[in-house]
Amino acid sequence: MKKELPHFNVGTAYGGAQDWCRTQWMKMGGCAAITACDCSLCFELYKGKTGLYPHDRNNISQEDYVDFAYVMEPYLRPRWSGIDKLDIYIEGFTKFLHQRGVTDIALTPWDGKENLEDTKTVIKKQIDSGWPIPCLTLKHKAPAMDDFVWHWYILNGYEEFEDTFMVKAVTYGTWRWLDLKMLWATGHQRKGGLVLFS
Repeated sequence: MKKELPHFNVGTAYGGAQDWCRTQWMKMGGCAAITACDCSLCFELYKGKTGLYPHDRNNISQEDYVDFAYVMEPYLRPRWSGIDKLDIYIEGFTKFLHQRGVTDIALTPWDGKENLEDTKTVIKKQIDSGWPIPCLTLKHKAPAMDDFVWHWYILNGYEEFEDTFMVKAVTYGTWRWLDLKMLWATGHQRKGGLVLFS
């Protein structure tokens, strides 16, 4: 069983990338804002929403995308500790959506302490319903997760095998398939988690 959501391109990039940003703060800590930009564009392109992306959504240039990242920045501002809690993300992104007239999308947290089987179920439900999933990983013991430490990214696909559940992780203008069992078992007490849309 495999399901992938449609996503947009910016030139040859798959979605946006924080290293395009003009300031060091956003290059280092803009990942939450970038995932919110990607989700906003997906809401416009695939969920029938309007008023979120201030440029031509059918012709997304890197320059326009970066401009949008700085529109999002005040709502999900980089900080020393990072946006290291699901609630900070939910509060900031909800405020952005509401101020642009999108009040019918609810954001709820799914804590990284939830068990793996329930997490698989909720990921499938979200993606089957056409929702991308912002995902926060804090510390992680697996070397394969080095690029995702203290980082927000998007899950927008899954593939289920007999004994493995893979998720499609989108970040840095590209994507990669990750084993959810590995992703979820961080080996650290403090967990990140998912943000669910409905």
